[in-house]
Amino acid sequence: MRALIQRVTQAQVDVAGETIGAIGPGLLILVCAMQGDTSAQSQTLARKISKLRIFKDEDGKMNRSLVDTQGSALIVSQFTLAGDTSRGNRPGFSAAAPPAEGEALYERFISDMRDLDIPVATGQFGADMAVSLINDGPVTLWMDV
Repeated sequence: MRALIQRVTQAQVDVAGETIGAIGPGLLILVCAMQGDTSAQSQTLARKISKLRIFKDEDGKMNRSLVDTQGSALIVSQFTLAGDTSRGNRPGFSAAAPPAEGEALYERFISDMRDLDIPVATGQFGADMAVSLINDGPVTLWMDV
């Protein structure tokens, strides 16, 4: 699985002009299931993200995790993270999992994060979403598992 993680002071996702998910301080996680991904990779990704020490401690150093700060996660599906731009001008997305598998792994990842006691808000799989955020730092990381 692939994720783009952004430390935020707030983030929200809207569908058809309605806010369907919003968080305060925490992480905006854009996630993509890739061809051949399994539920084990979803669990690994959730554990790694929950323990990433990317939040400031009392000395201003990135030394605290999402769990430590009791922050929230806004999880949004984004198949375009599988985009291959190595040829031509149009990205190819064949590395992304098929929609049914992608949705199942997206839902599994949400469940895995909740199982770690992370408060979670979500986007809507397959919807045309408007995502807004205030990136804190900015801190943005790319992860593949």
